[in-house]
Amino acid sequence: MTDLNEKIRVLVVDDEERFRTTLLKILMAKGIQATAASDGVAALAEIDRCAYDVVLLDVKMPGMDGIEVLKNLRERGCPAEVIILSGHAAVDTAMAIVRLGAFDYLLKPCDIEALLDKIYAAHDRKVGATLP
Repeated sequence: MTDLNEKIRVLVVDDEERFRTTLLKILMAKGIQATAASDGVAALAEIDRCAYDVVLLDVKMPGMDGIEVLKNLRERGCPAEVIILSGHAAVDTAMAIVRLGAFDYLLKPCDIEALLDKIYAAHDRKVGATLP
């Protein structure tokens, strides 16, 4: 179970500035340490710079899409749990995400409490996976 005194480190990756800004404010108000990246390239650079527990990753972004970012993270051995956020439901996308080991897939707009529950659960799984 997530210790509320422990800061969860979340990276929000989305090309929509308003969405990123709003989500960062909500997460920080809940005591979550949150940072944002506007695209896949910036996300990978940020993950190289700092360790994150959970990555909230949009699927449709210009340049490198979310599936490419997820694939790259897994190839690098990044231990962060990834929650995919998408405004478009697609079976082939969902299958690719599962195959690449994402923690979960949520449709935007999603209920903030449901998203927070997924973040806490993803953090718990990551922490559990790193315990001896």
